[in-house]
Amino acid sequence: MNNSNCPVNRGFITMSLVPVYSSVLIIGLLANGWGLKSLLQNWNKLGNVNVFVLNLGLTDILHLLTLPFLIAYYAMDRRWIFGDALCKITRFCFTLNLYGSIGFLTCISVYRYLAIVHPMRVMGRITVTHTVAISVMVWLLVSVQCLPDVFFTKTLENTKECLDTRDKDVERYLEYSLGWTLTGFCIPFLITLGCYGHMVVVICKTNSIDKVLKQRSLKLLFITMLLFTVCYIPYFVSRNLKLWSRVLSKQNDCRGWFNGVYIARQISSGLVCMNSALNPLVYLHGNENIGAQLMQLLQRAWQAVMQLFNRRSHVPVVQII
Repeated sequence: MNNSNCPVNRGFITMSLVPVYSSVLIIGLLANGWGLKSLLQNWNKLGNVNVFVLNLGLTDILHLLTLPFLIAYYAMDRRWIFGDALCKITRFCFTLNLYGSIGFLTCISVYRYLAIVHPMRVMGRITVTHTVAISVMVWLLVSVQCLPDVFFTKTLENTKECLDTRDKDVERYLEYSLGWTLTGFCIPFLITLGCYGHMVVVICKTNSIDKVLKQRSLKLLFITMLLFTVCYIPYFVSRNLKLWSRVLSKQNDCRGWFNGVYIARQISSGLVCMNSALNPLVYLHGNENIGAQLMQLLQRAWQAVMQLFNRRSHVPVVQII
């Protein structure tokens, strides 16, 4: 919080967010790169849902490429040295990933719902052209929704911070954020819950559904609920509470819960960033071979590490007199 009228404890930020962002950057790039490669290699074996999964991976890559700037920002104790334009671009890519991920997860959930509940009536009529058109529409809607954020000033001359917006505009930004939360999170989340709720009822009542399809659907249900409950819900709740606390602080109305909200906001920032590393789990629900390939990759990595360790342990020691 930038307003000094209501000071908060900010000492743990660098210690917590820098390693989290660094880990997400490394794991996310490796997981998404490998997952997208496997997805493209097995494209013909999988259904049209791959178009949505591919776009989900692209949103993750877009966000991951901006993480080095955030890592540097928090490593320098929240001092932004890259200029206001790059601050806006970084924030825009983050929100594009956030709402794009939610949008494509919703599309995947609806697609899986139709495959279970309406397999004959709807699924045969959905083609690659349809899924591509829907993906383009999601990108357009998310971009239009995120575009107004660019017009809010992000950096502060006196502190060199890269914030959501200045205290001067925080009331308008809170209104914008609440509308954002409703259209970009609440509505897609309710659609996803409705699809999975009905799908679980159908799975429990119907014995004719293929077991593999049931397992894939339940896996996707678990992964999606994990992403929403761990990554998204805490972020949206703490984000809007944080903005509200800034509005009150601007009015010199200090509350005891400000410090707790500030800490929760920083923790949720790390959690929501993790969606770029967790989204590749969606690849696992549709292709069992990816799981086996992952185990082989881990085994090879472990063997390489052990061979390197054994070589070093057998290097003769030369005593220099």
